[in-house]
Amino acid sequence: MCGAELHSLPEGVQRVARVLQDAGHPHAPQMLDEAARTAQQAADALGIALGQIAKSIIFRRKSDDAAVLVITSGDRRVDEKKVEAIVGQGGKLGRADAEFVKARTGYSIGGVSPIAHVQPPVTLIDRELFRFDEIWAAAGHPHGVFKLRPQDLERLTGAPVADVVQDPAA
Repeated sequence: MCGAELHSLPEGVQRVARVLQDAGHPHAPQMLDEAARTAQQAADALGIALGQIAKSIIFRRKSDDAAVLVITSGDRRVDEKKVEAIVGQGGKLGRADAEFVKARTGYSIGGVSPIAHVQPPVTLIDRELFRFDEIWAAAGHPHGVFKLRPQDLERLTGAPVADVVQDPAA
């Protein structure tokens, strides 16, 4: 992606593109015609399985007001108790409202990327993403996405892989 192309993208997508480029990632962000604010919308737009969407869920750790990012497979639901046990510091996690998400990540809900946050969050990667060779994540805007492998997500975020989702029977 050249400089002129980069400047025509929304600011959040530009941040993601720079991080990907600096990391030598082979895939630049793509802008979709339709908004992909949900994992299902993104999967439909890309013609892939719902589970291949790496959705970024932000929680608020109540003990220190830290942002906690859980990057989970689009076809799974996060188990807050499992996340609390790993990163809760003995305290509770709460839902993060739109204002908190924007302030901590620099992104609006529906376009939160797993990378290039304005304030680095505490991050966990859902092990369920490793069922797939190729996944897609939001690129800082509801129309922006980028392709990667689960291993790339580990490398780009430095985050641990964990069991963070509800059991299918739950």
